[in-house]
Amino acid sequence: QLAVVESGGGLVQPGGSLRLSCVGSGFLLDTNRVGWFRQAPGKEREGVSCIGNTGTDTVYKEFVKGRFTISRDNAKNTVYLQMNHLQPEDTAVYYCGVSWTGGARYAGPCVESDFGTWGQGTQVTVSS
Repeated sequence: QLAVVESGGGLVQPGGSLRLSCVGSGFLLDTNRVGWFRQAPGKEREGVSCIGNTGTDTVYKEFVKGRFTISRDNAKNTVYLQMNHLQPEDTAVYYCGVSWTGGARYAGPCVESDFGTWGQGTQVTVSS
């Protein structure tokens, strides 16, 4: 069964950091574009950052540029999201998604409709 598993969420104070991990289970991620998305209470799920299958192409949504860094280690079948300078508005459930559409080398527009396999999510809470 194809699945991804997220981890690394938690409670952090404003200005703090967390690193999320997304591990592929039952398949290798190295041929897929992978993205991080988030859903805050009462809001739609939104893209945060996406990465092409080789790791050379990345895209970030404006609200995380300069604070978050996406990366991948295909040898470990894992994609990471390093989150620095976290703010209360970053509080959400963070999801890892795997895209099965073409052009996997590219990060793409990082929109939910391009992704078809999702993890269960990991909660990130930023609060003092």
